[in-house]
Amino acid sequence: MSATFVKIHPKDNVVVALSEIRAGAKLQVDDTELVVNETVPQKQKLCLERLKIGESVVMYGVIVAKAIMPLKAGDLLTICNVSHDIEPTFGKNKTLPWNTPDISLWKSKHFMGFHRNDGQVGTANNWLFFPLVFCENRNIDILKDTFEKELFPKVPNHYRRHLRKLLQKENSPEEYKENTSHLDNINLRFITHQGGCGGTKDDAMSLARLLAGYVNNPNVAGATVLSLGCQHLQIEVFKKALEPLSSHAQKPILIFEQQQIGTTEQMLSEVIEKSFVEIQLANEIKRAPAPLSELNIGLECGGSDGFSGISANPTLGYVSDVLAALGGCSILAEFPELCGVEQDLVDRCVNDEIAHKFLTLMQNYNQNAKNVGSGFDMNPSPGNIKDGLITDAIKSAGAAKKGGTSPIVDVLDYTQYLSKKGLNLLCTPGNDVESTTAMVGSGANLVLFTTGLGTPTGNPITPVIKIASNTELCEKMPDIIDFDTGAIIRGEKSIEEIGELLLELIIEVASGRHMINADRHQQFDFIPWKRGVSL
Repeated sequence: MSATFVKIHPKDNVVVALSEIRAGAKLQVDDTELVVNETVPQKQKLCLERLKIGESVVMYGVIVAKAIMPLKAGDLLTICNVSHDIEPTFGKNKTLPWNTPDISLWKSKHFMGFHRNDGQVGTANNWLFFPLVFCENRNIDILKDTFEKELFPKVPNHYRRHLRKLLQKENSPEEYKENTSHLDNINLRFITHQGGCGGTKDDAMSLARLLAGYVNNPNVAGATVLSLGCQHLQIEVFKKALEPLSSHAQKPILIFEQQQIGTTEQMLSEVIEKSFVEIQLANEIKRAPAPLSELNIGLECGGSDGFSGISANPTLGYVSDVLAALGGCSILAEFPELCGVEQDLVDRCVNDEIAHKFLTLMQNYNQNAKNVGSGFDMNPSPGNIKDGLITDAIKSAGAAKKGGTSPIVDVLDYTQYLSKKGLNLLCTPGNDVESTTAMVGSGANLVLFTTGLGTPTGNPITPVIKIASNTELCEKMPDIIDFDTGAIIRGEKSIEEIGELLLELIIEVASGRHMINADRHQQFDFIPWKRGVSL
């Protein structure tokens, strides 16, 4: 490693330890020699100047904490001597300039995607099974067992025999094989959840919009939907949520209501027969070239560490800026992890209306959290804190780097679907799976997920590329991590160089030529956000 520390922004009064710095070490920071008062572990922060109680800690050029004990130059910052603090936000008062990245290398590039009738392009081709209410989860599980074990076989069951009869109609006895690999252009994905009834009607409406977004996602060719019949999330509620999204999609959507059909066997036999016909048709859809402007990239971080905001997240920011310049979409979510950088984001909004919407969503969310004894300042997890993210504002300032520097073209509330090209903000929790689930429901056909500690999170219909902030993690968890940005920390490559390598991987994944680890392990996580308090 060529350096022991990094000062991220000229205004900062702290540096980040790139490797352990021993007590008594002498550091040359700008024009000043600094003596380290106590050992600073890797990823932790070292104070550069004397601070009185209440004075600000500045990192990434913004206020991220305040001193709650007197600090000397050379002191280690901890949760015992600093606490969360942020700069006030005054609304949009200027428009920040944007230095558009050089996109000459990427203008002629394309990926091989699935073109839908509404103009969207998928990076995958999925047939989706899901319930409108948790009462149907068992039936979804039966369908999953039936289709997966018969089409991609294991052990027979009653419903497999029913599907086998259908398969034997398609194949002569001589041609029939246990593994019907002719369905090689379609994935079957199964979602279960704990919603649809028993909560508030608002919860049911929100779930309806989320599921409608999944059906409308370009990675979905069609869907099989199970309803019990008496639940809050009625079929008509789901159809109403789907209507404004799917007027041009012309996707097959099969809906079955158990209380209307009768026995479980009757319903599932009908589900199997009708779904199998449509799955075979969906399997005929082929990939075709698409420009990179058809990518809708979700930007996520989870299990973050003190390097995330220096290596992995800025790499995503570079990719996001390139896509914005090309005419593509990116989504920056996790509102609790944008706390403290609101003014910068507001000034990047293209107009006052969306700036006001962003601030209103942020303020309402934070207030709701405070009303139940929480708040954005309680967002960092024990793992975050141990690895250097000791306040929410430090975590947020690094997390916001995923959004690059491009103008913010729209602000979406939870379950709203993408409608504008460029960088979009989406109101979600910081919870990894809830946020990833939400971005896919808003149209993300690929998710870039940075981590410094490691997490297996994936999604049922959208590839989630796992990106390590440090090489040690990549070597420790090669079955989880897909891409390494550690060369930035070592000073071997620039953010732009690593960003270009990531873009090449994105093209391979979007074209179906490279399988990511989450898909390989069938890590298909789906958790809707109930609009109570989840950080």
